[in-house]
Amino acid sequence: MKPYLIVKRAADFIFSLILLVVISPLMLLVALSIRLESKGPVFFKQKRLGLNGDTFLIYKFRSMVVNAEKTGTGVYSFKGDSRVTKVGAFIRKTSIDELPQLFNIIKGEMSVIGPRPTLEYHPWPLEEYTEEQKKRFLVRPGVTGLAQVKGRKELPWPERIVFDVWYTKKVSLFLDVNIFVKTFIKVIAMGDNYNTGKTAENNNIKNSLK
Repeated sequence: MKPYLIVKRAADFIFSLILLVVISPLMLLVALSIRLESKGPVFFKQKRLGLNGDTFLIYKFRSMVVNAEKTGTGVYSFKGDSRVTKVGAFIRKTSIDELPQLFNIIKGEMSVIGPRPTLEYHPWPLEEYTEEQKKRFLVRPGVTGLAQVKGRKELPWPERIVFDVWYTKKVSLFLDVNIFVKTFIKVIAMGDNYNTGKTAENNNIKNSLK
């Protein structure tokens, strides 16, 4: 393990704990708004693939109607999707829906910066990743990552994974700070929040960035 990854884990824990305390009033307000508008749980929980391909439950504020992933376009959500609630549209646009992942970070399941955790079956099952692509699971998944600042949902999954693998090989404090700053800018600009088309039809990019 790279020495930086040990420091990174400690920094993730401290940062997330402090941020949770600071933004707790905002999170309570969001939780109340979700409950008032739509029946169902405040949090959306879903199995994702994490470090070493192990499964964990990711937390998000629920932005869609209950069981939305089983109706309509399934895991794909597009601009104007009727399954998204009014509160959900706002928290998605501002990325507030991702804030509960601070709990995942504190638990050691995620990091602030890293490859986004994938579903068990999407873009494809773990056994269908190439050996090169599986390298994306060598670090903890992140709330944001290199692929997110390079295009996020506009990128097909094979391209996202290329950036993920490159990140695992080059992970450093400088790279993480760079991604964090670019993410902050994207959040302020509220960009790349919706899929522009299906992104996992072809698994044809096998090589990492040089």
